[in-house]
Amino acid sequence: MTLTQLEIFAVVAERKGFTLAAAQLKISQSGVSHAIRVLEQELGVELFHRYQGIIELTDIGESLLRKAQAILGLAETMQQEASDVRGMKWGTLRIGSFGPTSSLRLLPAVLADYRKLYPGIEIHVDEGPDRQVVQWLMDRRVDVGFVTLPEDQFDTYPILEDQMVALLPTDHPLALEDTVTLKDLCVGPFVLTEAGSAELVSRLFLSAKLQPNIRYRTSQLLSTLATVACGDAVTIVAESSLPLTIEARYVKKALNPKVKRRVGLAVFDERQSSPATKAFITLMTKKFRVASPTSSLISRVLVNE
Repeated sequence: MTLTQLEIFAVVAERKGFTLAAAQLKISQSGVSHAIRVLEQELGVELFHRYQGIIELTDIGESLLRKAQAILGLAETMQQEASDVRGMKWGTLRIGSFGPTSSLRLLPAVLADYRKLYPGIEIHVDEGPDRQVVQWLMDRRVDVGFVTLPEDQFDTYPILEDQMVALLPTDHPLALEDTVTLKDLCVGPFVLTEAGSAELVSRLFLSAKLQPNIRYRTSQLLSTLATVACGDAVTIVAESSLPLTIEARYVKKALNPKVKRRVGLAVFDERQSSPATKAFITLMTKKFRVASPTSSLISRVLVNE
């Protein structure tokens, strides 16, 4: 078993196909198929189900994939630590991002600077719901991810603090109120976005022993905003996830009581983080240290390390 075989295994699983994996790895499809076949023979198990041109991981394949990703992550860290002595001239940084807050506001602010400082580092950004980023961190699919704090199972670094707000159609009965309560938002239809802080919103209602009338579930924030703007429902979102210009067809209202949200970076284990990952965290925490009361302390800790 070699690292090359494990890398091919991980890419085939990610791309769900031998042809797409071959194109990404820039090797022949027959080479990919041969590597997987040899790996299955060495392990004595079937890693993929194959039928009608579709492949899916077997149960044991799912389990071994997580271990393979962990091994590949450690190998990458070793390579980057060695390359750090030479000025981080090459390597890979895998980032997990959720929602507009991290993908549109936080990441663009530092990626340009990062590329200038470390042009040899290849950056991969995977985007998904907040709970998906957490799973990617657990599976070692990403080196660092944006998460809603707290996340006690990881080493985390605060980046941003904002608040959750209610969005109402402009003709809603509560549109003229200064604030709204969670109970107010349980009266009519509610739209829950799976992007961003879906877990936080669900926990808010659960802790208050309230049940919103969830009529819609959307995977994109834009769909959520459109649903509210059409007058079909109300919702709760993080303030920093909203477009800079609020549409005239919906209004933003503070919650009563206020609900704060903290966004941070997380790594599975900072002791195993690669130099490329640590450099990204340092840039991010320095850039946004004003936005969070504790991030300047985190930055000093990183610099001192």
